[in-house]
Amino acid sequence: MPTSYPVRHRLSPRRPVRAALAAAVLVGGGLVGCSGADGPEQSVAAFLTGWRSGDLQAVGFIDPTGARVPAAEVAKELKALSGDLAGTPPELTAAGEPKITADIATARVQVTWTLPGQTRWSYETPVRLRQGDDQWQVIWEPAVVHEKLEQGDRLALRRDRAPRAGVLDAAGNPIVAPRPVVRVGVHPAEVKDVPALVRQLDTAFKAIRPPLTPPVDLSDLPKRLKEADQGALVEVVTLREEAYRQIKPRIYDLPGTRFPTDQLDLAPTREFARAVLGSVDPAQADDLKAHPDRYVAGDLVGHGGLQGRYDERLRGVPGLTVVTERPGSEGTTTPTGIEVFRSEPKPGQPLKTTLDVATQNAADAALRGQARRSALVAVRISDGAVLAAANGPGPAGENLAFTAQVPPGSTFKMVSALALLNKGAVTPDARVDCPKTLDVDGRSFKNSDNFELGSVPFTTDFAKSCNTAFASLAPQLGPDGLAVTGRTLGLEAKWDLGVDAFTGKVSTNGGPTEQAAAAIGQGTTVVSPLAMAAATAAVARGHWEQPKLLLDPAPQQPAPAGPDLKPESVAALKTMMRAVVTGGTGSALAGVPGGPVYGKTGTAEYDNNPAHTHAWFVGWQGDIAFAVFVEQGGSSTASAVPIAGRFLRALPTR
Repeated sequence: MPTSYPVRHRLSPRRPVRAALAAAVLVGGGLVGCSGADGPEQSVAAFLTGWRSGDLQAVGFIDPTGARVPAAEVAKELKALSGDLAGTPPELTAAGEPKITADIATARVQVTWTLPGQTRWSYETPVRLRQGDDQWQVIWEPAVVHEKLEQGDRLALRRDRAPRAGVLDAAGNPIVAPRPVVRVGVHPAEVKDVPALVRQLDTAFKAIRPPLTPPVDLSDLPKRLKEADQGALVEVVTLREEAYRQIKPRIYDLPGTRFPTDQLDLAPTREFARAVLGSVDPAQADDLKAHPDRYVAGDLVGHGGLQGRYDERLRGVPGLTVVTERPGSEGTTTPTGIEVFRSEPKPGQPLKTTLDVATQNAADAALRGQARRSALVAVRISDGAVLAAANGPGPAGENLAFTAQVPPGSTFKMVSALALLNKGAVTPDARVDCPKTLDVDGRSFKNSDNFELGSVPFTTDFAKSCNTAFASLAPQLGPDGLAVTGRTLGLEAKWDLGVDAFTGKVSTNGGPTEQAAAAIGQGTTVVSPLAMAAATAAVARGHWEQPKLLLDPAPQQPAPAGPDLKPESVAALKTMMRAVVTGGTGSALAGVPGGPVYGKTGTAEYDNNPAHTHAWFVGWQGDIAFAVFVEQGGSSTASAVPIAGRFLRALPTR
């Protein structure tokens, strides 16, 4: 007959004898489910609470020999054993009821650590207790934290970076791919004349074309060289190989310079859709502070554009390994070779865009050398795909092409003309006077360079961009006629493009002077180059469609397509926009190779000084609609139109 072990409960004299007997005859070498007030559950619960909080004063501890262990010492050892995981205490739950054998209880505890990236690691560990005079005492040993841990060990976290996915072009090829770079560095010990070195490097970097944006700042280089270890290599800048080759003869023999090579994930050129794509850089202090659970020093992080917006998708999930380490010499730790947990890296998922490499290169080349902030957007008419989004000088992350909020100037006469044609207020052949000036409620409207045409067909007014003719027709549009027509071309709509974009704001309900100003793209109307490129594509297509930039993942809520535009109005407007190129303000584009070019120039005042103007051109050729914008560009014929010409000439044969 199996032996029965007594259970050390103090029984009340009034407790029924049969209850005491039932508690005393559990056999088989162990008792399960002793849940009375004096059972081990309370001590287990107190231990688990104290483990998480770091306060174990409510728990009694002994070591395996029975010697008492101070609670503070256990708390200290728990933290040390947790090692790299100590900053995030685990979730702890009792797994079933303790088993009791004589005065020893064994509880199973479910331990769940939350690792970086919300990876969860769970396991069960035994916690042994011995019954004392007044409570069950936890038998403290490193195996309580994990069965593989021994005295002095610690848990260490190893991180394996996941392969970062690429941003793909419309053909499915990576836009960003490994490309050769040269790291320009300096050995401090070999430099005798630091100011001279700084001057020579600065001159060389400023000679790179196209210019580096932002320029290389060498103001702190003397300080860095002075504070660096004399045997160290102080990195100055990382250059694309093609940029380095431009200045290699100037810097290769400078004292102390070194030029180790490397590869980085980069777009085809430095300018290539840089604001749309964003950049991938080593984690910065702000990244580490904002997301300590996501990034560690040395991680690559997307900043700005698509790389920033979709960083989590692109970067994937790092692999994590938990190992045990043991104290080494002089305060170091040595891996034991014991691995207690592993999660494999999960590669990032790519983004597929509509960008076309040849079109983007043409757009970037068209803006190359621009001294002013500028932008060029190209949209495929047949499906609304954004083929190119180029930005000229300015902060590297600034996407003027999508987010500028600027007056459209005379390019908006495309919208005004469509509104007038829709209302039947005018026809292309109707004669509309174009005086030198026009007074509207005391405000004088004039034409560029004060030209006048007299009484001419409306097509000529449009082609020559006569402000006074359009201002005189503004009352026929009513207080909201421009806004209504603008909305049929996608302006002011709520777009879901996958990145930020400004869709425009059209003047409405203004007085006579505001209506006249709005008719020529002034007043309170503001747009972005993308919004105007999409509106131009709508005219060419016959209805508006939201531009598309991302194919995968596709935006969840793209704006619905606009209504069909009146065919007779569109046909008339196309004729007028062709006249701009054949005999109007865009005549410099008449000889561009390929099919016929349609368009509208624009010069937009942006303050109360008529001499302060932005320059525009919107138009299309074949299946490509585009918008060119130059901030403070002055006359469109001198800035925006030549850019449009360079863009169209650089496109592949169409």
